Amino acid sequence: MTKSFTSPGVFSVPATPGNYRVTVTLGLPHAATVTTIKAESRRLMLDAVAVPAGRSVTRSFVVNVRDSALTPPPANAPGGTAVLLKPRERDSLNWDDRLSLEILGEHPGVTQIAVEPVTVPTLFLLGDSTVTDQPAEPAASWGQMLPVFFKPDIAVANHAESGETLKSFMSELRFAKVLESVKAGDVALIQFGHNDQKAQWPQTYAAAETTYRDYLRAWIGEFRRRGVTPILVTSPERRMWSGDRIKPTLGDYAAAVRAVGAEAGVPVIDLNAASIAFYEALGPARAPLAFNDGGKDATHHDNYGAWVLARAVAQGLAALPVGTHLRGDLTPFDPHRPPDPARLRLAASMTRDATRPDGN
Repeated sequence: MTKSFTSPGVFSVPATPGNYRVTVTLGLPHAATVTTIKAESRRLMLDAVAVPAGRSVTRSFVVNVRDSALTPPPANAPGGTAVLLKPRERDSLNWDDRLSLEILGEHPGVTQIAVEPVTVPTLFLLGDSTVTDQPAEPAASWGQMLPVFFKPDIAVANHAESGETLKSFMSELRFAKVLESVKAGDVALIQFGHNDQKAQWPQTYAAAETTYRDYLRAWIGEFRRRGVTPILVTSPERRMWSGDRIKPTLGDYAAAVRAVGAEAGVPVIDLNAASIAFYEALGPARAPLAFNDGGKDATHHDNYGAWVLARAVAQGLAALPVGTHLRGDLTPFDPHRPPDPARLRLAASMTRDATRPDGN
């Protein structure tokens, strides 16, 4: 299929659930181009690919497509036939029956798009609003930035959703959807804590010292018996200061993740520690530049902050077997020395004004 984009636009085709390799041809005969491509709900696939006038290049990436349907349970068995989506999700590009791309940038140049089903490993993301595919600018989360760091031989399936906890992820049948979708050889990144710690949410509260750990152990067991590799991720901190140091609000939960990982022999990516290093490197005056709503939001990130946290996650994955799927041109990353927010500018999506994500 062929369609040219010389200005921002949307490409969308019908697609059944699965993984698809998308190959794009970039470049125009008489103008230099710089093209950014996001898939589904703003998952970053290609970032500012520059092509001189008169040249063309091809780039490929893998997009995961899903719907909310579940295999109906047997008669009299508990379960359901679909994920219990929130109202805000019902029009989401993540849950429809199409594969959608945003072609972005001041001077994009896409002359051809090829889409084909592909069988590759899948990296599943399970978490809350700090991981989810935030639907609109200026909000962003690390999960939707992660795909740009991978080669086109693995898919990233971001099942994280705002407001979720380990308990609610199960009761809403999101965990069932992931378990139904995985296959042996896949990987699952698990990051919860922001909402699990809320004792004012009694139906989903899980104490760091007891039930939170128990749920993590159960999830690890469910993935392992399916041949899926679980990886735990500690939650990024909120931007709360005590002088020029971050005041921890998730320390007990980060410690619980580390303890369960050590006990179960599961890798842990310490995004909590990386986020603290990142914020403190920027300092109290500049750290708001990494956050949503012009820095008024102290929990959720903008494109810059989400990209830096995703890069920290990729750095953690580099030492693990799944790291073989990372792009070969990535240089070592140190959150104590983040890129300058004035220099790291990502092309904005056409959807805007998600200034206050619902839940964490």
